[in-house]
Amino acid sequence: MRRYIVFISLCLMANIAKGQQSHGYQRTSFNAFYGTSGANLQGVDELLENNGGMPMPNSYRSYGISYQTRFNDFIVGAEIYQNNGLNSTFGQYELDFRTTRAFLNFGYSFTEEGKFHLIHYMSIGMGYLSFEMMNQPEDMSLDAFLQDPAHGFILRKNDINKGSQYMGGFLTEIGFELGYDFDLFPNEEVFSLIAKVGYSFNPFEDSWNINGMTFDDLQSGAFVRLGAGISLPESNYFYRDASLGFHILYGGNFSKPNALNKALSENGYEELTGFPKNLGLKILGENRGFLYGLDVYNSSQSGRANQDYNQSLNSLRLYGNLGTKLIDINDWEVGATGGLGYATLRYNLIHTRKLPFEDLINLPDYDGELRRAGMMAKPEVYLAKAISLSRHHKIDLIASVYGGVEMPLGSYILGDVSMSKYLRAPYLQVGLGIRP
Repeated sequence: MRRYIVFISLCLMANIAKGQQSHGYQRTSFNAFYGTSGANLQGVDELLENNGGMPMPNSYRSYGISYQTRFNDFIVGAEIYQNNGLNSTFGQYELDFRTTRAFLNFGYSFTEEGKFHLIHYMSIGMGYLSFEMMNQPEDMSLDAFLQDPAHGFILRKNDINKGSQYMGGFLTEIGFELGYDFDLFPNEEVFSLIAKVGYSFNPFEDSWNINGMTFDDLQSGAFVRLGAGISLPESNYFYRDASLGFHILYGGNFSKPNALNKALSENGYEELTGFPKNLGLKILGENRGFLYGLDVYNSSQSGRANQDYNQSLNSLRLYGNLGTKLIDINDWEVGATGGLGYATLRYNLIHTRKLPFEDLINLPDYDGELRRAGMMAKPEVYLAKAISLSRHHKIDLIASVYGGVEMPLGSYILGDVSMSKYLRAPYLQVGLGIRP
């Protein structure tokens, strides 16, 4: 399903560009967003109150990025959001929830070319959900954790901690986008301030049911988001030396969690095998050879731990990149970038058999999690081939290969074991994207 969505969207972008190439306006944008939304937790709140607890806050915060291309009045794009609930307590446990949503956008602009724009859009996509009730000691050693991992419960649907390819379900969103451009840069790019208002919803009842509790409402609710970014407007001609591309990445890091595996083996667990795989997105802009952009991807390993537990080791990476294009000949490109970013590291032991949610809330000790976060850096080189999808080069398909070395700027200690050697590793990724 995910492969079909990506293929259809790429073909749709190409056909739109071809069909409207004789007209005069095209615009490509990249934005980052922060916002708030509400979630109805009625079923969970009633259960908490019946057991002497307080209801959870019914709002959550959203962080996201979006990429959008406008062909005359038609809008097509993609975006991804991480939504974090506000923590609350139940006895000695902390309650929390998180969701991730990835969308394809289709819309219509009510305004012509200009500094102000107003867009009506609809999004279709998929997501992930995690609801947690944990009481995890902060100073626990890795051996102590493995001997007694049960410190609450973690309920997940479409678990991206095992890999981004596990994201699923069907979600939709409808809204309006307002923006205004500021000519702050000396080159073709303009700086944009954006506001979005709308409603996210899950169209299928009970599609987010976990352990007998429906969490459908965690994927629904009205939202307000504020953002900022850069845009490349085009009026009647094309800036050949300025572009902004969107790429899907897939690859692997050539490292193994040897320190963690040693502790797993000593405590009677199965080791994590193979190399971590990663799946994510790259935004890469260029202006006369100067490269800039952002990477976000999920590096994951998972497997069976023992007869009672499944395990996963997951790291989310977010990089900002700067660099230069070294070669651009006959649609072949070679470039080099340097990235500085942020990474999380989570190790989970998830029990394979749990009570129904109504009983689980009073007997919660099943699962365990260790996590750390810190800064990362990486040098990277790439080789890319541009393939025109329209007669007048309005849009290109980009096939690319990226290679580099990731370097943690910290020890990333899980329990009392450093995972920096695991995170310090070469990687290789292949990419497929579009560049209007």
